[in-house]
Amino acid sequence: MVTGIEIAVGYLFAWGVRKARRVGDRADGEVDRALDVGMDRLHDLVGRKLGEDPALHRLAEEAGAGQEAPSERTRQRVQLALEDAAEQDRGFAEALNSAVGHLQKLGPSGAASAGDGGVAVSGDVSIRAESGSAAAWTMGDVNLGNPPQPGPRKG
Repeated sequence: MVTGIEIAVGYLFAWGVRKARRVGDRADGEVDRALDVGMDRLHDLVGRKLGEDPALHRLAEEAGAGQEAPSERTRQRVQLALEDAAEQDRGFAEALNSAVGHLQKLGPSGAASAGDGGVAVSGDVSIRAESGSAAAWTMGDVNLGNPPQPGPRKG
């Protein structure tokens, strides 16, 4: 059984989105190139196996239309087509697992992003304060201890 089929659907959709955006935007950086190669590999593998499957065509249409995610129906149809193909062809199942595993090692498919002043994280973050201290990813001025009493200041 292929454990990454649902993930594969997400990568296939991301492949379509990246290709659609490529018209006006050029990806750069080593990770982007590695992701492109991995996503192309996954798309080629699935395309050869599913061929002219209408669900795969619909997934590409939705990605090209600028949707942020595939519709639930399209996602389910592609997932079922992949599950069926993997059940019928053990070699395909192994190749699909390998392609998805490779992509997962490279990082997220654009899932984490942030604008100016923001922080994007892929994975777990643990921030904690101990012994009366303060902790945060970012914070402004912090005064620890007893706050001043309200009212006019003397002095």
